[in-house]
Amino acid sequence: MQQYQDNMAPEWFIKAVNTPYVDKYIEVEGSKIHYQHWSNTGEKQGLLLVHGGGAHSHWWDFIAPSFLESFDVAAIDISGMGDSEHREQYSLDLFAKEIISVCEDAGFGNDTIVAAHSFGGLGTLQAAINYPDRLKGIVVVDSAIFPPEFKGTNDMKGTPFKSKKVYPDLESGLCRFRLVPPQPCENDYIVRFVARTSIGEVEGGWSWKFDMEFLQKTEMGDLSDRVRDIKIKTSVVYGEKSMLFMPAMMDFMKSVYHEDVPFIMLPDAQHHLFLDKPLEFIALMKETLKAYQ
Repeated sequence: MQQYQDNMAPEWFIKAVNTPYVDKYIEVEGSKIHYQHWSNTGEKQGLLLVHGGGAHSHWWDFIAPSFLESFDVAAIDISGMGDSEHREQYSLDLFAKEIISVCEDAGFGNDTIVAAHSFGGLGTLQAAINYPDRLKGIVVVDSAIFPPEFKGTNDMKGTPFKSKKVYPDLESGLCRFRLVPPQPCENDYIVRFVARTSIGEVEGGWSWKFDMEFLQKTEMGDLSDRVRDIKIKTSVVYGEKSMLFMPAMMDFMKSVYHEDVPFIMLPDAQHHLFLDKPLEFIALMKETLKAYQ
């Protein structure tokens, strides 16, 4: 594992991203799935971290080590993203199976918790529906469930991601990196890190690792009439200023989830809340996870 360096990043961040982990690969439904594993003692409760759309497991590199005292921690690349293989078609059921398969391969018990950001929250909700006996609970982080009328007036297969491009050199690619959905982030050192871990060498230059057509190729289904029946412990964490948790959306989501599900706000944070407020996010998650132990 090559040591990461950034003279503009704080010491806690450099220490976190340089915490040793093991890269592992498994096969799920014909595709190679990559995940990172920070600990493999077999003595602690499992915590699996799931990234958002177009992201990857390294988005958790500066978060995961803070939980090693209490958890055996892993982070997955769902298919089509990071170092996992792409598929011709994706579905929430497939993502759910990938999540559970990684938990199995990591040696996690039935007391496992899955925490997932944004798009990754959809597959995680599906995992809670499909495999309730395999998990103790889930935490969905700024992951929106849209009302039926949204689907009737918006193209759910539309995408903010452009066609695949190959850049002649690394710097040409990195300067094109943008957060999706778009937002400012004051922590430039974090944006630099996730940008650098999002791109890889390909024939002719450098390109983003994820499948640019993953949204068009994903069978979403409709979670709005099913999440209320989830039997395992569930929490929703969101950014105070997130564009996905405006009042009307919040009202809808609170009507969809069971009334016992807490909605926990991270103040002054937007959709990419653990990029905006990483230390505050860690503290909030530690407090939230106490109820799962």
